[in-house]
Amino acid sequence: MNEQLAVEVINASKRFRLIKERNHSLKASVLRGRRTIAEEFWAFRDVSFDVKAGETFGIIGENGSGKSTMLKCLTKILRPDEGSVAVQGKISALLELGSGFHPELSGRENIFLNGAILGLSQRELRRRFDDIVAFAGIERFIDEPVKNYSSGMYVRLGFSVAINVDPDVLLLDEILAVGDEEFQRKCHEKFAELRDEGKTIVLVSHGLGAVENICERVAWFDHGRLRKVGDPHEVIVEYTGQVHVDSRLDEEGRTRWGSGEAEVDKIELLDARGQPTTKLTSGDTAKFRLHYRTERAIERPTFGVAIHTVAGNPVAGSTNRDGQCVPEKLEGEGWIEMTWDVRLVPGTYDVNVSLQDFNYLHTYDVRRKIFRFQVERGDNTEGYGVVQLGGRWQIPGQIGAGELLMR
Repeated sequence: MNEQLAVEVINASKRFRLIKERNHSLKASVLRGRRTIAEEFWAFRDVSFDVKAGETFGIIGENGSGKSTMLKCLTKILRPDEGSVAVQGKISALLELGSGFHPELSGRENIFLNGAILGLSQRELRRRFDDIVAFAGIERFIDEPVKNYSSGMYVRLGFSVAINVDPDVLLLDEILAVGDEEFQRKCHEKFAELRDEGKTIVLVSHGLGAVENICERVAWFDHGRLRKVGDPHEVIVEYTGQVHVDSRLDEEGRTRWGSGEAEVDKIELLDARGQPTTKLTSGDTAKFRLHYRTERAIERPTFGVAIHTVAGNPVAGSTNRDGQCVPEKLEGEGWIEMTWDVRLVPGTYDVNVSLQDFNYLHTYDVRRKIFRFQVERGDNTEGYGVVQLGGRWQIPGQIGAGELLMR
């Protein structure tokens, strides 16, 4: 295996037997004259990809596409029936809720049990214990049996143990879909820290926005086949445009998708006077107004706005969940607004919008390139990059020309 690779999958396939009809006794076998009837099911077939050491790699796809089975093969819980799967270095994994936990034991006891399973000594676990508990945020409940934990507490503790065993390769399945804003922020910060340390992360998730922001490359699994590996934005755009059975064209011929119980009908950009516009000046204050419509009451909806360059590069994004402005319920028609300071350098930008449930697991409506606007030069425009940081320069004292040359 190449030393520059952390994961190498070559023509791998995994097969299961699905029982169609079972003989439950010897008598039934004799009388019916046949054995149990089963059919083959290939979870994935002829899959090849690699993950570079130190890379953050995402795997996306519909339910049943083979993503989680692939992760189980990477951890050697399962073995491929054909081909090969190789992982180089120490592995830590969080593949499902509460994996490796004993429900009758306390959180404290499970830390030592789970840590030992992952290869840490008791001495090392005692040294890291406070960090594990602090990251999970369950100090008050650490001596309670984990069977009394909520699903969020379960996954926070499991993730905290997994990342604190100092792995070379970290394998995660749907960790981004659970937890509150604070925990998800800590996850993103930890991912950045692990990347800086040269750790490899393989992440399976339905949270496409997070995958696009975190991962350097993405693999798309489709009914057990590997459809594409490449740039996160490109792969996600192709995935969302082709695999959603509920995708359709809007009135302008652009693809949108979602279950449709709630939709974003249109988006307006309002200037500082509250007037609709398509042109702003750097330094302005403006609003995005999202007009929505619902067929039934929607609980705790999450609206998202993402700004991209016309080349498709992500610039910035925000949700009302990030802003802690999530209503308990929406019904009928109305709008929601996001106010922002325009800190973009002059140029043309596209806007994507989304409407999902609170945990980003159910998509009501997604519309890409729903709106385009221009940013014009302001008084103090920075000329490099995309986002202005408002840099301020000053010269506290003047140095003579002779002095300057000597220095």
